[in-house]
Amino acid sequence: MNDLAPLLTPVGRALLDEVRGTAPADELAVATRLRRDHPAELVSAALGQARLRQRAEAKFGAEDAGRMYFTPNGVEQSTRASVAAYRADRIRALGVASVADLCCGIGGDAIALARAGIRVLAVDHDPLTAAAARANAEALGLDGLIEVREADVMDVDTAGYDAVFVDPGRRSAGRGRIFDPEAYSPPLSWAVRAALKAPHAALKIAPGVPHETIPEQAEAEWISDGGDVKEAVLWFGTAPGAVRATLLPGPRTLIGAGLPDPAVRPVGRYLYEPDGAVIRAHLVADVAARLDGGLIDPTIAYITADTHAPTPYATAYEITDRLPFNLKKLKALLREREVGTLTVKKRGSAVEPEELRRRALPKPQGPHALTVFLTRAAGAPVMLLGQPV
Repeated sequence: MNDLAPLLTPVGRALLDEVRGTAPADELAVATRLRRDHPAELVSAALGQARLRQRAEAKFGAEDAGRMYFTPNGVEQSTRASVAAYRADRIRALGVASVADLCCGIGGDAIALARAGIRVLAVDHDPLTAAAARANAEALGLDGLIEVREADVMDVDTAGYDAVFVDPGRRSAGRGRIFDPEAYSPPLSWAVRAALKAPHAALKIAPGVPHETIPEQAEAEWISDGGDVKEAVLWFGTAPGAVRATLLPGPRTLIGAGLPDPAVRPVGRYLYEPDGAVIRAHLVADVAARLDGGLIDPTIAYITADTHAPTPYATAYEITDRLPFNLKKLKALLREREVGTLTVKKRGSAVEPEELRRRALPKPQGPHALTVFLTRAAGAPVMLLGQPV
């Protein structure tokens, strides 16, 4: 069923309530029972929507996801609610009262903006997606602040809005992720032109975007949530040329000072693994300066220091051993130290962590935990063993 309308009727909503929380193993029995009283297509649509709602709980929370309407692409590509709320708060702090949300998808960002008290024009060209966004605004009681329009975003006049937010499509049917910003839908160059017409703007882009493609008028921000890098945002009307990494929850924000790369030094007592947003934002030097640390290798984003200094921007490990890569020595050491839990991390190594874990520790040896880093130090392959501080 490519139409949400039947699910928005009283019968459709009642059916959605009835199938809420249905386990995959029970779907066939539930479908067979419900088809005695309802059209098979409607039952299938309700069960499909229930599955999407369960998947969406990780992004939107159980309460909102249980009331919202989703498409498969909408669940996969929508912004995590915590990230959308942070971004909406930043936009509100700029004094913005109205936003044109272009490429709104199922409305996740529009919902966050409306909850921040901002009036939103939400635009998407796909009829089903726009219908989901409209249904979500109504289901969450935000339809008074969110106007949903089915249209080509490139045809929308954004004059009169305080800000523009653009989340271009970065996936293509049959080709998966799109890495060329000019292959986004719409292209990044068009989104930048739209941004420059507004007093303020935010453009959501892939976190792996090359820094050299960032317009000089933009502030670039990389955002991680719970340690996972979620997105990069280009801000206009804020601080041109600035670079920042923001970690959620928090938020904790590190603004770059334009520091040169840290010096390479021998591995010390502590190893720091910077957050992914810090690495993507090229702000490892800023964290190293705070830690009075250096790099273990000029091409590896691990910081080493002789003293421990807590920081939200990197995870600290106390290093107990530095060894050349040797599987036999590692296995012997794990037996000697009665290691039952082995965490393997790698950066600059071709060895697969899961394969090494399986071969080095085929069965637990005892109650202790150990972390091994497969990396390079001063150009040489090395194993660094230690524990989180």
